[in-house]
Amino acid sequence: MNCYDCHLLGTTVPAVAVCRHCGGAVCPEHIKSNADDVMRPEGMGLTTLNEPARRLTCLICHEAEHQT
Repeated sequence: MNCYDCHLLGTTVPAVAVCRHCGGAVCPEHIKSNADDVMRPEGMGLTTLNEPARRLTCLICHEAEHQT
């Protein structure tokens, strides 16, 4: 599979991941990796686990999620 964003730019670059939000294939140049807190039920509420998970998104979805 090839990177969708590179395809739009007229190049062919192998994808290394899939965006968690839109499902688009992305290369290392078009990917953003963020920490994602993992929560689980405990007692009457939620507990945040010590180690965050990895969250991979394309640059478009990353920008859309972090608009102010």
